[in-house]
Amino acid sequence: MLNKLAKLLKTRLSRRVVFWLFTSVIVIEAIVLVPSVLRREQELLGQLKQISTEKVSILMKVSPPQASPENVLNLLANLKGSSVIVGGSLYQSNGQRVGTFGEQPALMFQDVDAAEKKDLLDYQLSRYDVAWTAVELGKDYLLILRHDATMVDRGVRGFILRVIGLVIIISLFVTAGTWIALQRIVIAPIVNLRKDLRKAAECICYDQPNPQFYSNFFKRHDELGEVIFTFQEMYQQIYQAIDQRKQAEFALKNSYAQIELYSKSLNLELEKGRQIQLNFLPSSDEIKQISLKSGWEFSAFFKPARQVAGDFYDIFELSNNAIGIAIADVCDKGVGAALFMALFRSLIRIFSQETKLRGTASNLLEMYQPKAGWLGSSSTVNLAHLNALQSLNLTNDYVARHHGYLGMFATLFFGVLDPQTGLLTYINAGHEPVFILNPQAGIREILTSTSPALGILSNAKFSISQVYLQPNEILFGFTDGVTDARDCQDSFFTIEKLRHLLQFCPPKASDIVDYISLNVLSHTQGAEQFDDITLLAVQHSVLE
Repeated sequence: MLNKLAKLLKTRLSRRVVFWLFTSVIVIEAIVLVPSVLRREQELLGQLKQISTEKVSILMKVSPPQASPENVLNLLANLKGSSVIVGGSLYQSNGQRVGTFGEQPALMFQDVDAAEKKDLLDYQLSRYDVAWTAVELGKDYLLILRHDATMVDRGVRGFILRVIGLVIIISLFVTAGTWIALQRIVIAPIVNLRKDLRKAAECICYDQPNPQFYSNFFKRHDELGEVIFTFQEMYQQIYQAIDQRKQAEFALKNSYAQIELYSKSLNLELEKGRQIQLNFLPSSDEIKQISLKSGWEFSAFFKPARQVAGDFYDIFELSNNAIGIAIADVCDKGVGAALFMALFRSLIRIFSQETKLRGTASNLLEMYQPKAGWLGSSSTVNLAHLNALQSLNLTNDYVARHHGYLGMFATLFFGVLDPQTGLLTYINAGHEPVFILNPQAGIREILTSTSPALGILSNAKFSISQVYLQPNEILFGFTDGVTDARDCQDSFFTIEKLRHLLQFCPPKASDIVDYISLNVLSHTQGAEQFDDITLLAVQHSVLE
């Protein structure tokens, strides 16, 4: 029994409920006790008054009708000898006091006459004063007797103690019964539900399906039973959701593994494509050989935005010891642009070396004459340059006719250089301006666009221009990835900044390429590269 009580005391909810139940019963009984005590007090006082009334009635009956007031007072004074009457006062009907015997009552004639107050209880002295009027006495007097109310006080106290004891006993029994019933009906199921919640948490954490909950062994058809049923239903839903999530995670891991495998394969293929694309660009050995043979310096910088790029540059030998120089930018980026870069580069190389114009030299030179006329003094050199530049017409027509629906095109600067004289015959097909730099004076001339981009319209006309590169002068070309390079605040490098740097550039082609590339990369430091960056410099460095 003690162990059971100890277990009951452990639950805070039961302690709270029992405490408030016990307190409520006590408060209710206390509220009921007050009127009960007052009623008991009135009963005891009534009994006291009734005893005195009988005694007074007997004395009034034995008193002679013609007895004087003093005799009546003396007769009533015999009441003092009783156990409860300790004194009294006798008044005539007109209010004149006949006399007093024993303790004088606190209740006066004026109180009875004016306020019609017939009794007065003095709690402090335990005295009870009662008045009998002439009607009650049967004689023309007013009698006020003082009683000893000590027995009444003791009776009331005893009554209070008995009631309190009874209330406590009832409260204890009601509380205990409620406590035991509450434990079985409410507390025990709640405690079991708490254990089930902890077990559910453990099962979810450690992936243990179908746990045996304590609440499964009790079937209830009340609100608490609905709560338990809702908990079990919620657990099943949570477990099903977790199981579905695990299946989704497993499938996602498999997808990630496949994606990673595919990504590795794709990266491998892109790396192969990057290596192939790099092989399209002139090798350092090839450039060095051309430089040694021609006496010109060639320098380039190439940095793709992705693994493969749409930019390219090229330096290759042509007939009559001429040198082909190209820098181009295919629209868009990535694999598609890289494929078209290979197509443009291959067609230009092939057509520039294999194409032969039909007609007499004079007619051809007159037909394709630049606006400023032919600057080259040798018609043989002019014709050879013209023949090589016709590769752009053929390349444009091929791409526009066979791949025009793809909307792919390229901007290109293609020049044919005579290394002996420094004569450069060129076509700027919608490309960025190409600068001729003088080491002492900065920018000497700007070779702007002369024709539309390649691959847009078939049978497009590509105008030819010529210029001489003087000793130590530098031909500098770039793609728009330079001027459109952005920093972390999305600020562009701009053509103005490039022109300012070129105005005060180093005197050597390789130094210019290093100088400009360093400034561009410093500008974009920490930011994502959005476009391919290509630089090309050519210098006739025969003089010191």
